[in-house]
Amino acid sequence: MEAFRTWLENFSFFQALDIAIVAFLIYQIYKLVKGTSALNIVVAIIGIFIIWKIAAQLSMPITAEILDRVVSMGLLAIVVVFQPEIRRFLFMLTTPTAIIDRRKRFGWMSRFRVKGIQKKELNITQVVQACVHMSQEKTGALIVLTQLNRLPGTVATGERLDAIVSSALIENIFFKNSPLHDGALIIEKNKIIAARCILPVTSNKNVSANLGLRHRSAIGVTEQSDALAIVCSEETGSISYCLFGNVTYNVTPTQLRAKIEEFFQEKELN
Repeated sequence: MEAFRTWLENFSFFQALDIAIVAFLIYQIYKLVKGTSALNIVVAIIGIFIIWKIAAQLSMPITAEILDRVVSMGLLAIVVVFQPEIRRFLFMLTTPTAIIDRRKRFGWMSRFRVKGIQKKELNITQVVQACVHMSQEKTGALIVLTQLNRLPGTVATGERLDAIVSSALIENIFFKNSPLHDGALIIEKNKIIAARCILPVTSNKNVSANLGLRHRSAIGVTEQSDALAIVCSEETGSISYCLFGNVTYNVTPTQLRAKIEEFFQEKELN
């Protein structure tokens, strides 16, 4: 108690800032692992750390030494076990717009990012038109529009195309008898970079069990990148889009166009 009283008397602004930063990081880590099996591991790690500190303060050298070894060896295990979460966390830290929807609070950064990647006028009309036609025909489709993260690993899993975006080409790729229809279509700037690409599937347990593989893949790729994923349902014909792991279902062609325009900040640049 005496030590606590001394610490309280010497409490400063920087100590308060230190606590706030740690609290923010813990909260962000919790958000990343919430709904996954990793949450139990995080709780166990925090428990071991607290017991380790208590043992050290209570002069329990054997327990403290054992836990000290466990914590030291556990650092490598944490990197291995939490590799996907660490990647998402680092992406979130280096992409301010991924922290809140976040273009409004970081508008100047959004403009800088868009100019930096040389937008190159994606033909939005062709993309929307293809989605409308596929929706009417109940053709399943998964289209990924990239931004800063070009998804080279994902592109490598598919068939390279490098073709100009057109409605007819997109519809032909996803035609059920086409050899390229299974998987995702990756669009960069105004080019179809690759088709039949394999996307990471989300491991978030809060995702509805009714969602199919296309929606789960759309969530997975947007959790790990700044891409916008568009899904046409084969069962219902509905159109959905996904950004930063959040899905918006049953959108109209007008809403889809507006979202793509917002994604590339066209209104702000014109």
